[in-house]
Amino acid sequence: MSTIEKIQEELEVLLKGTREHEIVLYNDDVNTFDFVIDSLVAVCDHTLEQAEQCTILVHYKGQCAVKTGEYKDLEPRCSKLLELGLSAEIV
Repeated sequence: MSTIEKIQEELEVLLKGTREHEIVLYNDDVNTFDFVIDSLVAVCDHTLEQAEQCTILVHYKGQCAVKTGEYKDLEPRCSKLLELGLSAEIV
């Protein structure tokens, strides 16, 4: 096995070990579009365009994955969204 193949194999093992999670935002009848957009920009570091698109998806589809990453990064973000009165969970 060549050095490059060995390094690639090790990298694949590391990537498999890092399980990605998502924050899923759910639709509600309480919060306004502007509030949800502002929240996604502030909490999830979305651009204005990203936040608008996610908000539209949540409205019409009922939910949208708004942030992907490691659990330890997503947990405080999800908690903040919940504190703001949004419906979200980490999956």
